[in-house]
Amino acid sequence: MRVFSYEELEEAPLIIDAIYKGGSEGNVKDDPLTKLLPRTSNQGGFRITHRVDDMTKPAYVVIYTSFMELEWPDFLDAEKGVFRYYGDNRKPGRGLHETWKKGNLLLKTVFTWLNENGDSLKEIPPFLIFKKAGEGRDVQFLGLAAPGNNNLPPDRELIAFWRTNKQQRFQNYEAYFTILDSGDEEISKEWLNTLVFEHEKNINYAPRCWRYFVEMGRLGAKALKAPKVTMIRNKVEQIPSTEEGRKLVQIIHKYYVDNPYGFEKCALSIICLMDKNFVDFDLTRPWRDGGRDALGKYRIGLESNYLHVECALEAKCYALNNSVGVRQMSRLISRIKYRQFGIMVTTSYVHEQAYKEVIEDEHPILIISGKDIADILRNNGIDCQTVGEWLKSIC
Repeated sequence: MRVFSYEELEEAPLIIDAIYKGGSEGNVKDDPLTKLLPRTSNQGGFRITHRVDDMTKPAYVVIYTSFMELEWPDFLDAEKGVFRYYGDNRKPGRGLHETWKKGNLLLKTVFTWLNENGDSLKEIPPFLIFKKAGEGRDVQFLGLAAPGNNNLPPDRELIAFWRTNKQQRFQNYEAYFTILDSGDEEISKEWLNTLVFEHEKNINYAPRCWRYFVEMGRLGAKALKAPKVTMIRNKVEQIPSTEEGRKLVQIIHKYYVDNPYGFEKCALSIICLMDKNFVDFDLTRPWRDGGRDALGKYRIGLESNYLHVECALEAKCYALNNSVGVRQMSRLISRIKYRQFGIMVTTSYVHEQAYKEVIEDEHPILIISGKDIADILRNNGIDCQTVGEWLKSIC
């Protein structure tokens, strides 16, 4: 991973996953993005740089996220190259498109251009995605993005939805982007400068992935996909790495420590938050060892034409340092029938030996550990302050 010091930023190229260090003065001048991209502002999630030939149109857009706002859970699916970002109307008191940075108005305009196709595609600005990284104001470049995504229908790529804060209702956008596969090409400063000063010539300096997008729209948006390497996660990798995440899982454990049947319902709710295609679970089958199977289905296909794959769930409400061992995992494996898969949900972690047997013997088991639970809840806007109400809502 490349790391560029604050002193190198003016000449530094944009490289996927590179870290760009902030300054050390202790004020807004430390922001690395204004030095890395001189015409970029030093505040906000949306940072729009305009064209000099038409100041009403964007040349390129920086999107900055910390991934830490639980009410607005921005998310990068690195395996599929999908980036979810929430608009800038995050408090009541203004209309959907009346924000200070005009970020939501930009989203509306850009997705309109995307759906019009043709020459409108040339007006769409490239989006440069950065996240907070390391200490201070350090940032990491996540990639060059285009609006929309081939995994979603057009009417799901930009959604206006309602929220309530302090008894006041307001709207915001949920937007989806594709992180483009730029291969071994760097995002050059020459292209970005041309977008600003000589927009009509910019395509000559654009990376190949952006040229394909401008030529073909959605069909030309080739995503940067980074499939996970199959591995055996150790204890540290299965336990939440932050104090907030550990506290969240501990609240759940304490809530169900004397009610394991109740945790089975909680586990079902968690996997349904993770993936809406889990359906039709039944918790009614008791076993002599005190546990119960949760049998359900996973739906594959369209609303009008789909298949169901059966699955079995095992839920273990354990303290963070109490692992799910070989015996508990074997119990689940033994109950999986032909053409079924299993799901192990635990507030702790799966012991290395049990995990190893699942991977090496290729058992069709999905493992949801304490860290996974914390991540799933966070991605659905549930934190330590709101998890109590969520637990009470589980019937």
